[in-house]
Amino acid sequence: MDIWEIMYEKAKVQYHPEQVTPFIYAHNVVCALEADNGEIYTGFCIESCSGVLNLCAERVAAINMYSLSGQTKIKRLIAFRDNAPNGGGSGMPCGACREFLYQLNEENENMEIMVDFEKREIVTLKELMPNWWGKERYAESRAK
Repeated sequence: MDIWEIMYEKAKVQYHPEQVTPFIYAHNVVCALEADNGEIYTGFCIESCSGVLNLCAERVAAINMYSLSGQTKIKRLIAFRDNAPNGGGSGMPCGACREFLYQLNEENENMEIMVDFEKREIVTLKELMPNWWGKERYAESRAK
């Protein structure tokens, strides 16, 4: 079993869509990520009737990683609904998640994001955001 299968299985456990309250729906998108030290963290989406309150599975997994271990660097990420990513944009983090992952650690630009599980096709965050606006701020903070 390769690392992607392990991550898929850990995330799949979180997949059980449910209405938490008349306002909140959860567990319909799940994520597993591999931290820099090899530990795997999971998350699931939490959607409310007010879009600004939504939390995507990718951000929840990253927040779990940080809150439980203090880590910010991610090696790999897989996110999906009822099936593993199968190309055509499935498995892609939304814009808010991409931004959060980049802001969490500049080196996350090299993280592998699964886009087709069967073909083991991946993309990096840097490929998704080639001219990210925050590079200058990271460079300034290193220069101090």
